[in-house]
Amino acid sequence: MSQPQLDIAAVEEGPGRPAMSEASPPSQGPGPQRRLKPSTWWSRRSDRVISLMLLAGAMTAIAALAVITAFIFKEGLPLMLEKGLSDFLFSSDWYPQEGKFGIFAMIVGSLAVTLGAMIIGVVFSLSCAIVLTQFCPPRVVSILKPSIELLAGIPSVVYGFMGVVILVPLIRTHLGGPGLSVLAASIVLGVMVLPTVTSISVDALQAVPRSYREGSIALGATSWQTTWRVVLKAARSGIVAAVILGMGRAIGETMAVIMVAGNPLDVPTSPLDPVRTLTSNIAMEMGYASGDHRRALFATGVTLFVIIMILNVIALTVSRRRAVRSKAR
Repeated sequence: MSQPQLDIAAVEEGPGRPAMSEASPPSQGPGPQRRLKPSTWWSRRSDRVISLMLLAGAMTAIAALAVITAFIFKEGLPLMLEKGLSDFLFSSDWYPQEGKFGIFAMIVGSLAVTLGAMIIGVVFSLSCAIVLTQFCPPRVVSILKPSIELLAGIPSVVYGFMGVVILVPLIRTHLGGPGLSVLAASIVLGVMVLPTVTSISVDALQAVPRSYREGSIALGATSWQTTWRVVLKAARSGIVAAVILGMGRAIGETMAVIMVAGNPLDVPTSPLDPVRTLTSNIAMEMGYASGDHRRALFATGVTLFVIIMILNVIALTVSRRRAVRSKAR
């Protein structure tokens, strides 16, 4: 009498076990590890080499900055300590032949020109960035944005020449004064920082997630309310970075300022007064300076370096405090 054959597949399935496919091969145990192919080994080694090369490039930039800083301080700091910081920083007597090196008038002039340039440049740059990213159609943006960025490629001497030929006579005719003034230098520098601040601000505004704008409009806000209260606040860090870069460009500009500022050694009391900046003083007198006069110009560079660092720290600190307060709310 024949015995009934057991269905092996049914037995092996059991409750909760999937059926084995006839075509599936039996499971293999863990085999020996494969050796890396030469191409894979070389790929990993090349990645390591490239990362080291990039690190070396970054360290080279930092080392160059450190060398420049050390050289400037080495040349200029001894004279500052020798003459006294108070006499050097808070005196307006600049008579190198008599051994008097006071740069207070030039410090005031540099700050006045930079402040005026940032007021003009930031207002127009931020306005352009808002219009390009929030209210302009793409075709108009594709034309306006490259046109604004082309301003960065114009040499500074061209800006200075245009200022001397066009801007200075207008100021002299309609506002009075010699024309070569703080106002002329501020307007020229404001135009020069326009492409830098605009370009970085546009990138910062475009980086804001689209959901922020859509959510604000869905809650009933208008386009301007969304831009002012949502988009600008979300892009604050990028806009502050743009302002800092523009401020560095303005305070460090030389040739255009020499051509339109007038360059007297007096403290300006009005936007229509001529002025000499720290960078202008270095550029005009370094060619024939020697001895203490040369060291005083390096000390002027040290002062300019410190002023730029202080302005950057203040801007970053204010931005971070506002960001913390907005998060706390």
